[in-house]
Amino acid sequence: MNYSWGHTKRYNDYSSYIRKFFNCSVQKISINAGFTCPNRDGSKGTGGCSFCNNDSFKPSYCEPFMDVKEQIVKGISLFRKRHPNTKFLAYFQSYTNTYGDLSAIIKLYEQALSVNGVIGIIIGTRPDCLQVELLDYLTQLNNNKYITVELGVESTLDSTLEKVNRGHTFADTTEAFLKLNDRNIFTGAHLILGLPGETRDQMLHHSVELSRLPVNFLKVHQLQYIKGSTLGNDYQKNPLNYNVMALAEYIDLVIDFLELLSPEIVMERFASHSPAELLLAPSWGLKNFEFVRIVEKRLNERETWQGRLFGKSLL
Repeated sequence: MNYSWGHTKRYNDYSSYIRKFFNCSVQKISINAGFTCPNRDGSKGTGGCSFCNNDSFKPSYCEPFMDVKEQIVKGISLFRKRHPNTKFLAYFQSYTNTYGDLSAIIKLYEQALSVNGVIGIIIGTRPDCLQVELLDYLTQLNNNKYITVELGVESTLDSTLEKVNRGHTFADTTEAFLKLNDRNIFTGAHLILGLPGETRDQMLHHSVELSRLPVNFLKVHQLQYIKGSTLGNDYQKNPLNYNVMALAEYIDLVIDFLELLSPEIVMERFASHSPAELLLAPSWGLKNFEFVRIVEKRLNERETWQGRLFGKSLL
């Protein structure tokens, strides 16, 4: 059967959506533009988020000593060898990519958009770092370029956000999504399942809360304990103090999460896989496409789909 998103997959998947939207093959090119974060530089705190080590998700071509254009050109060269007709989205991924001097930020965005084959930008940032002048600029840019602003939500619980040293509240998150939606800018959300102290029901309730917001795209992934992060360092010292989800447990959590999620939200990711040399736990030994296949298989086995319980109470 075809679901409300127009195909037979049991969830509203990003690859199908983006292929249909652009009518061609599209690939993201990650960029490290040398930004920092307000919970690193002392503005709101120091040390950054307790779970974070940015080295765990940047590709080899993504180095801050190279300028933005160089990083994109190098990234494109890797993909064009196998897929010559691909178009590209420049993904400002590392740290908070709307935080700093406005003119310098705009210069970096425009440098990315000047590269041949780049048709838009995706900007990873925090909900509390969207200055009005930058929103005005993005609104204008959105008239002729593809723009998505991806917000690090991480949790909808203020107690968790405080515990992991985020430096913002869920009210900030809500306000940011509403501001972007008012300007017709696509929004993405990033959420971590399994942050310390959260119960299974609280994690599922994240799905309910996010479904109330104008979220276009959603990435979820399991909490990973990473070398070099505050949480990873403490895990190494006190592993019995932390819960590490088994693969089967996490898969069923994802399925339950999807059932409650609005069918309008496009699912971009279910899990993350940090480099083996940095990952402490959990170590599932799966590539992203293998994980997706397991999710799809489990959806079939349970005869369920994204949004099947959308709008239903958890109680």
